[in-house]
Amino acid sequence: MLVLVINSGSSSLKYQVRDVAAGSVLTEGLIEKIGMGNGGDGDGEIEGPRDHAEALEQVGAAIHAELGDLELGAVGHRVVHGGERFAEPVLIDNEITRAIERLNPLAPLHNPANVLGIRAITRKWPDLPQVAVFDTAFHRSLPEHAWRYAVPDELYTNHGIRRYGFHGTSHEYVTHRAAGLLGVPVDEFDGVIAHLGNGASVTAIRGGKSVDTSMGFTPLEGLVMGTRSGDLDPSILVFLGRAGWTPEDIDTMLNRESGLKGLAGNNDMRSVVEASEAGDAKASMALAVTSYRLAKYIGGYHVAVGGAKALVFTAGIGENSYQFRALVADKLGALGIELDAGLNSQRSKEPRVISTPESAIPVLVVPTDEEQAIAEATAAVVHPSTAP
Repeated sequence: MLVLVINSGSSSLKYQVRDVAAGSVLTEGLIEKIGMGNGGDGDGEIEGPRDHAEALEQVGAAIHAELGDLELGAVGHRVVHGGERFAEPVLIDNEITRAIERLNPLAPLHNPANVLGIRAITRKWPDLPQVAVFDTAFHRSLPEHAWRYAVPDELYTNHGIRRYGFHGTSHEYVTHRAAGLLGVPVDEFDGVIAHLGNGASVTAIRGGKSVDTSMGFTPLEGLVMGTRSGDLDPSILVFLGRAGWTPEDIDTMLNRESGLKGLAGNNDMRSVVEASEAGDAKASMALAVTSYRLAKYIGGYHVAVGGAKALVFTAGIGENSYQFRALVADKLGALGIELDAGLNSQRSKEPRVISTPESAIPVLVVPTDEEQAIAEATAAVVHPSTAP
């Protein structure tokens, strides 16, 4: 089965066509600057497609140029927020589209764009099955004591304020791959998975299910990230508001100007590591803060899962920055974790163990592939016999 995987942003549309049975990518691309141009009509510079429908015309043309008359079997959409309703991928119809749209207030930067992509596909290929795969769905297994905030109950009942968690598609995919690498059934896998990219989260896995995760009501909570602050005292926001900061000022500062960027002046981990190795004190402090925050979460989640049987690094930083992995592991001696320096520094795109035989638990690097996970989930919904 050929599945078109769509990741629709407000001004961009990323796509892949995957052969699910073969596990291969047949073609992929990115359409940018949607809504920033005239689409070729009239005078002036053509910046980009006028809307997502026009962007999909470009996608359709590109797919036909690459694949000819091969037929798509379904479309899988990455949808950021599924709220409390969606605990698994679902076949999209008009009611589901409206339900996703009703969640817009919980993810105002993401869900509206996801809906635009769904509706554009519906107009272009009305008979093609579409499936929504939710970033939050994997975390619907969190127990109430983990997702509750200690605030008046009306904030939850009236406004849905609770921990939702994100990166769930990646965490679920990596959970299955890590269990396979260790040769244990996924429902017996207890571990801690660190998804480390420009956005970062860590999840406690018990019996193959998410039981706690660092991101919360929004993706801002938790770890120090590329431009996001992660955890901080909520009273800071009250203080800044009283000092004249607007909600927009605070939102911009916390989401776009904090994290590595706020501490080191750069949100690219490679650049921060290089600066630190060259003697930049701010870069070294940024790495110390970031690795310490992650190590604290790992220690806490070791308790949450009743004793982790593995620590897993994934995503861009987790897969590629051996220096940052070493900084984190150096803070986990109390857990008996010990990296093999040679294995840790090796470059590979394959899942692998990077700890010593003496390490109390294995430390793994498992590359994530959210597009493959979405394609497999889509196939499982539309035509279960074709799913791996």
